[in-house]
Amino acid sequence: MRQYQYLNEYADFMLEDPELTSYLYFPIANENGVMASVTPSLHGDNKMEQNTFLLAPVSAEELHNSKASRNFWCDVVGRKPWSVVGNSSDQQANLFQEEKEKTYLRAGVMWQEVERISETYGLTAKVLSLVPASGETVELMRVTIQNIGSDNITFTPIAAIPLYARSADNYRDHRHVTSLLHRIHTTEYGVIVNPTLTFDERGHKKNEVIYGVFGSTGESNPPVSFYPTVEDFIGEGGSFEQPRALYAKNTVPVLAGETMAGYEVLGGLVFEKLTLRVGEERTYLVAMGYGNSEENFKKEAFKFLSSKAFEDILFYTKNYWNQKINIHYHTGNQDFDHFMHWVNFQPMLRRIYGCSFLPHHDYGKGGRGWRDLWQDCLALLMMNPSGVRGMLQDNFSGIRMDGTNATIIGAKQGEFIADRNNITRVWMDHGVWPLFTTDLYIKHSGDLNFLLEEVTYFKDMQALRGEEKDTQYNDGLGKRVRTVEGEEYQGTILEHLLLQNLTAFYDVGEHNHIRLRGADWNDALDMAKERGESVAFTAAYSLNLTTLAQLLEKLEESGVTSILLAKEMELLFTEDITCYSDIKRKKEILYTYCKQVKETVSGHKEEVLVSDLVCNLKNKSEWIKEHIRSEEWLTNAEGFHWFNGYYDNHGQRVEGDFAQGVRMMLTSQVFTIMSGVATKDQVKDVIRAADHYLYEEKMGGYRLNTDFGEVKLDLGRMFGFAYGQKENGAVFCHMAIMYANALYQRGFAKEGYHVIDSLFKHCNNFDVSRIYPGIPEYIGENGRGLYHYLTGSASWLLLTVLTEMFGIKGRLGDLYFEPKLLLEQFRQDGTAKVEFIFADKSFEVTYQNSKKMDVTEYQVAGIILDGMHYKSQDLACIRRSDILELSDHQKHFITIILS
Repeated sequence: MRQYQYLNEYADFMLEDPELTSYLYFPIANENGVMASVTPSLHGDNKMEQNTFLLAPVSAEELHNSKASRNFWCDVVGRKPWSVVGNSSDQQANLFQEEKEKTYLRAGVMWQEVERISETYGLTAKVLSLVPASGETVELMRVTIQNIGSDNITFTPIAAIPLYARSADNYRDHRHVTSLLHRIHTTEYGVIVNPTLTFDERGHKKNEVIYGVFGSTGESNPPVSFYPTVEDFIGEGGSFEQPRALYAKNTVPVLAGETMAGYEVLGGLVFEKLTLRVGEERTYLVAMGYGNSEENFKKEAFKFLSSKAFEDILFYTKNYWNQKINIHYHTGNQDFDHFMHWVNFQPMLRRIYGCSFLPHHDYGKGGRGWRDLWQDCLALLMMNPSGVRGMLQDNFSGIRMDGTNATIIGAKQGEFIADRNNITRVWMDHGVWPLFTTDLYIKHSGDLNFLLEEVTYFKDMQALRGEEKDTQYNDGLGKRVRTVEGEEYQGTILEHLLLQNLTAFYDVGEHNHIRLRGADWNDALDMAKERGESVAFTAAYSLNLTTLAQLLEKLEESGVTSILLAKEMELLFTEDITCYSDIKRKKEILYTYCKQVKETVSGHKEEVLVSDLVCNLKNKSEWIKEHIRSEEWLTNAEGFHWFNGYYDNHGQRVEGDFAQGVRMMLTSQVFTIMSGVATKDQVKDVIRAADHYLYEEKMGGYRLNTDFGEVKLDLGRMFGFAYGQKENGAVFCHMAIMYANALYQRGFAKEGYHVIDSLFKHCNNFDVSRIYPGIPEYIGENGRGLYHYLTGSASWLLLTVLTEMFGIKGRLGDLYFEPKLLLEQFRQDGTAKVEFIFADKSFEVTYQNSKKMDVTEYQVAGIILDGMHYKSQDLACIRRSDILELSDHQKHFITIILS
């Protein structure tokens, strides 16, 4: 069994022979735009955005198909050349033979080191890769070569890094033509390429990015010569794994000061030949990256071309990222604690890479979508709450007056794009997520006044929830809703939230559930635009309506008895409850409202009593819940019960018994449980059905759906996927974790833990999951984790483990403790610890379970804060006023006595 081993408290890990596992890659990046992926053999790419790739873009298949990699050769006298990263044809031929070289990968947050030992050559090499956390736009390599043999070894060290230096669009579009734009020259320390123009979707423009590779010895001595073009280095009939320049020695490298044009570029750096004595080692440093001028690139690269400078930036980078991860767990399972260290890091990666720019995420051009924005903020609220308020406020300016929203996040905070491909499309679940995040923020901060902040609305040509276009609109209006007088209209954040959820309430199909439209959370349910309905997310909206009512009640308690809302919204607050069951009337209300805000708004606002709003929202929420309970609760022939969650484009119920077999979907159960639609007894029935039809131990837990047995063209593209892959029946980690979260919330801690524990054990079993530590987007039919790192699963797992499993909750700014830890999660001494940030203070909480009780047997009996018994009317709560008086400059220790 091959398994990685954790090395320290920061969850650094080691893996033997990593190159024997396919599709492995590791992210190295910084917050200044450099985004790279690197494999154990140093394949992968490096880019700053879609139009600025230093190394050629790769998808997961290119990781093994392509011979191009970051390479470093030892041209040994009397022997064939040796690649320190294993990328010679001879090493590849011996990969599964006894002669295979031993390799070890060690990695931590944003750095990777691969050690290769060759008994045949008597050499060992370590290659460490990182991107400086200090923000320079370079990727760094440190190559350390040691003579472990019994004789002196003479060789010439040569770095060979193919540079792509253009837009990803050119990978198959004008690949050769764009190489003709390259202007290449050699300098004292390396190779520079300055393309004359860029050819991409922006048109033919003057290039403004310099690309290059510089290198030195550890003593800062420069290379002695260069191979600046791919063609000359690999030679006729050669390849990157067997370049003729090294194997046939028929190409003479050039000196500094040479220029050439119109070729594919190689960062080929030839260092001085040396003789390495027995036991002796030498270090070589390589910096590859970007600049807005040659001088700028030189300045960025030269900083790191000495051993001391490299060691300093390695220390800084490790420390920088490890400090960013400020939630730590200490349970009876140390592997789980380390696993969660990586999960806590993943939301940071998504803010850097977006939903693209790693090999399995080859479908996008960067950036995040609307849903990603809000769910990533969940993690941000837990880990770095300072500054979140402004970010959340800016995010609300992406909402339209018809309750829909822009779908793509722009480069700047608060900047939005209707859709990357200008497709008019509405995801019916988008209105759910902003309130989830806002409610969490208010619970942790107590900042109810946030709801009363005013922000603008997003405007484009799309109108009437994607069914019409505003032909009067043009971009000169600034993508903002305006009044009839031409002024930018602003409404409170509360108004934005009400609009999202109320318009959804009226936007129903023929079964009086909210229309599926373009899709819901499951993007692959995209073929039921006309008659499809999402019962699952109708339940989610019922939860939101309840949450809004509760927030309004808190506002009223604080002294806010009325609020101002757009006059046009009056329609949406009808007191006629009988219209809730009248589908035609609901559609008329929505259409009339949307027509009023299609082009402009009046700008007038009406004062509305908070108490009236609360009553209205509660009535709507309860109507939805009762409607779903009465219409969508299923009993099948085998005696199992669960909720139907969807209607297809023929208006037919999706779940239950069918000729092709039983059809059940996990999403349908998650939101009916989480929202309170499901009664306690119904939750028990759903668990039983999910365990029977959806749980698959070999895949790590709960499948997203059973096998529908057909390519269901009236519901979504997912049914065209092979069953057990991605949205069609894989263990889709995001929804599985939301299932766990829902179970925890409803008091089913053991069942919630089972969901998370199953996923963890599967991911932690490298022999099956084939991924580094962390959680993937989904687990495929063969058990492999796929689409690693960039997934909303991480934010939801972080949230669930901290707030539900460990019970660290906010309650209008107070710190509340509601642990749901199972007995097996406590350490041998009866304790479990968690470190976290709350109200910008640092805490370490220890749960003391000295009587070794299980989750159903204990409750919070007392709090010790910084060594003193804390007295409060609520035994499980520390008041915000007391928290704010604590020092900002030290960690505070809390012991929770369980009894």
